[in-house]
Amino acid sequence: MPVFKLPDHEIVFPHPSLAEPSGILAIGGDLSPDRILLAYQNGIFPWYDHGEEIAWWCLTPRLMLIPSKINISKSMRSLINRSAFCVSFDRCFLDVMQACRSIRRKGQRGSWIHYDILEAFLKLHELGLAHSVEVWQAGKLVGGLYGLAMGRMFCGESMFAEVSNASKYGLIRLCELLQEKNFERIDCQQDTDHLKSMGAELFAKEEFLQYLEKNKEFPLVQESWSIHSDPDCPQGSI
Repeated sequence: MPVFKLPDHEIVFPHPSLAEPSGILAIGGDLSPDRILLAYQNGIFPWYDHGEEIAWWCLTPRLMLIPSKINISKSMRSLINRSAFCVSFDRCFLDVMQACRSIRRKGQRGSWIHYDILEAFLKLHELGLAHSVEVWQAGKLVGGLYGLAMGRMFCGESMFAEVSNASKYGLIRLCELLQEKNFERIDCQQDTDHLKSMGAELFAKEEFLQYLEKNKEFPLVQESWSIHSDPDCPQGSI
């Protein structure tokens, strides 16, 4: 199948089922909020290096996590019971993105979270659609993650941890909040052993695409999640 070239002045995507076996679907377009929202509603996300044309992907089978099925190990349960970390939401979105960008990852040089991605997701955060989870220890930001709320699906983008178990702790607390808000799934995008160890499962292409259509029945809710933060967490900035 060809890799589609997106028109510059029309916000459209080919059907996600037309993605190459590698997952790449299209190139071009822009990172406007409307285009990103249309992409994520259809399981498509941007992933490219700085200086390259925007590349849009839809990976299948798709790794997803049902919030109620998150795996909480005995050691993590102990950390939660003694409130080893403080967790806030939407208090320093940009700081979380920058930390995800700068954290060193094994086998990876640089980061796909470059300036244009930062700017695009900051706009979505200001619209109340992109959210962050901040994990604090002794007043310092030591872990977190961010993503997009799309109907009843949370599209996870990236996470970071500067101390052991910080990102896991944040993911567990996020799952608790998502259950309260009646979210059904977290789209993990990438197939990773780390997320599988937390309970994420691979969903076949057809099942994933069918779920996306079902999820379109639910509205996009624009809101801040900051009120759900632990009261003793720092206030943050953005």
